[in-house]
Amino acid sequence: MGKEIAVAVGVKLTHPDKVMYPGTKVTKATLAAYYAVVAEKMLPHIRDRPLSLVRDTDGDLQQTFFQKHRLPGMPKAIHDGHLAKMSGKESRILWVSDLAGLIAGVQMNVLEFHIWGSLRQQPDLPHRMIFDIDPDEGLGFTAVKQAAFDIRGILEALGLQSWPLLSGGKGVHVVVPLVPEADWDEVKSFCQDFAELLARTDPSRFVANMSKAKRKGRMFLDYLRNGQGSTAICPWSTRARAGAGCAVPVSWEELPSCESANGFDVFAAAARAQLPEAWEGYFEVEQTLTERIRHVVR
Repeated sequence: MGKEIAVAVGVKLTHPDKVMYPGTKVTKATLAAYYAVVAEKMLPHIRDRPLSLVRDTDGDLQQTFFQKHRLPGMPKAIHDGHLAKMSGKESRILWVSDLAGLIAGVQMNVLEFHIWGSLRQQPDLPHRMIFDIDPDEGLGFTAVKQAAFDIRGILEALGLQSWPLLSGGKGVHVVVPLVPEADWDEVKSFCQDFAELLARTDPSRFVANMSKAKRKGRMFLDYLRNGQGSTAICPWSTRARAGAGCAVPVSWEELPSCESANGFDVFAAAARAQLPEAWEGYFEVEQTLTERIRHVVR
């Protein structure tokens, strides 16, 4: 099925029977079929956003690398171009606009799609913020879920709605959609102030320093994903981790019953994508990061 889908969207899928995750039955064709199923829900998150691609080189997940620029031989369905950053520097970027772009990634052994928080057409104004809860190895998922709810509560008190994403790794991303009015510096400063406020007021649980040594028994609230050029995993993307897990949106009502951040493999995620939208209202909400909100957490 995956090979036929690739042909239908104009992508030549070579070696469709290649196993992409050791110890599983997930082949290149499986991944093409997966993205065909989730595309309707995934494309609104990824379309026209600058990308970082995580590609596997050896088939055993041991040698992956990030790619942000076009390399020779890449399918045309993955577009490339340039944009000017706030710094004045020009950046080369990649982006996709349709299912053909996702399957072209599969053809290139892409296992993760990471996205900017802004569109390529409006690169200085982010459309979202992300609070990435990154726990110490010894912490259980219950602590991560509680942290997500606490972050949600503070954001709600500030007048901002948020939605939870199971990262497919260890943590949860609390995602805040924005009307693109505040620029990257304003958004990143707010996220840093927010993380540092939590670290000051609840130091037994949170740190705002990415050092693993200082994270012992606590959670790093990663605000660094909110700078221009930084990326975070796209909802519905597969992950370059054993077991073929995926980053899956869930509702706040569902989160308490989730047992881990990597509970959905490609088969479970594909089935879930055919259910009603978990992030109901995400693309309709109109909220801005105002000076008043930014001032509260300073």
